Amino acid sequence: MKFQVLDIIPHLENPLTGEIVSTADRLNQVVETARRAEELGFDSFSVGERHAGEFISSSPTTVLAAIAAVTDRIRLQSGVTVLAVLDPVRVAEDYATIDQLSRGRLELVIGKGNEVLQYPLFGLDLADQWDLLAEKYGLLRRLWREEGVTWSGRFRAPLTEPTTTTPRPFAGPPRIWHGSATTLTSAALAAKWGDPLFTANAIQPRENYQALIDHYRAEYERHGHDPKQQYLGSGSGAGGVFIADTTQEAIRQFGPVYEALTANRNVPGNNSPFRDIQHAVAEGPALVGSSEQVIDKILSYHSLYGHDLQSISLPTTLPFGQQLDILERFALEVIPAVRAAAPTTLWETEDPYGSRPESAALNANRSNHAYAH
Repeated sequence: MKFQVLDIIPHLENPLTGEIVSTADRLNQVVETARRAEELGFDSFSVGERHAGEFISSSPTTVLAAIAAVTDRIRLQSGVTVLAVLDPVRVAEDYATIDQLSRGRLELVIGKGNEVLQYPLFGLDLADQWDLLAEKYGLLRRLWREEGVTWSGRFRAPLTEPTTTTPRPFAGPPRIWHGSATTLTSAALAAKWGDPLFTANAIQPRENYQALIDHYRAEYERHGHDPKQQYLGSGSGAGGVFIADTTQEAIRQFGPVYEALTANRNVPGNNSPFRDIQHAVAEGPALVGSSEQVIDKILSYHSLYGHDLQSISLPTTLPFGQQLDILERFALEVIPAVRAAAPTTLWETEDPYGSRPESAALNANRSNHAYAH
């Protein structure tokens, strides 16, 4: 299995102490976490995108560019790029720029977003969200794969003149994943194009996410795509990872924070049924407990999902030093055991995108050598 750190950059008070870091400090923490994740051997770092609510992730491209500048190896992902409210031309330009800055380390994760207030903010009708996503994805694919594109659709002005977005991606079009949280539609769109799926696995019972995954796999097969490229990512529960020496100690330390954050969230139709920490640890997707408990939880989900990429998020209302300690402990105590028990070909030699950063770097070195002469 491969491992990702995801930060959707919530900007919240610690519900027990009332403490909150400044916006500047919070954004810099994201960059520092990514740098440390690379040192600890994580495979990717993902930055979310929200345009409403208590988040400061409205400009994930800026944050990813800052991360690209302080890292060398770790893959850079979005989680998710809310393509349904964005202009595909600008998405193609911005993320290709990150791909260039990082020398081929970008992989996009797209979706319609999990915040309904984003649609009126951009002058869009929420009822069109799925049609917006499908149309804009079709255009984005062409912009990254073709030059001189002409196009017309329902939701944006046509491209009547042949259009080639710049910069071009560093080494061919980056891989695009599809984020899926509540409906079959994103799973079906991913399967239609033969793309990998990323299940949120955040607040619902595992059976709900299993239904989306099963639909994705059935549709993927129906469309005749190569099953060897059918990769799946999974989230790790809302609230953040928390590891202590024993599960009882983790519950004692983190339970009050988890329960206060959960109680403060009231989004009808999008609330976790796991309101108390004991329920969340026993039956929900939360990765809270001893290292052994967290390992067992990930592998129990893997036995159902068969996922290749495990995403974790840190409990960002806790002191930053404590967050980094949890990150290190997860890397040293959890990752080796899960990797050994759940191997994957994702980003390995069997994966067509597995050597993308290395091959991209080789191409860059050749270009630099030619320039020097």
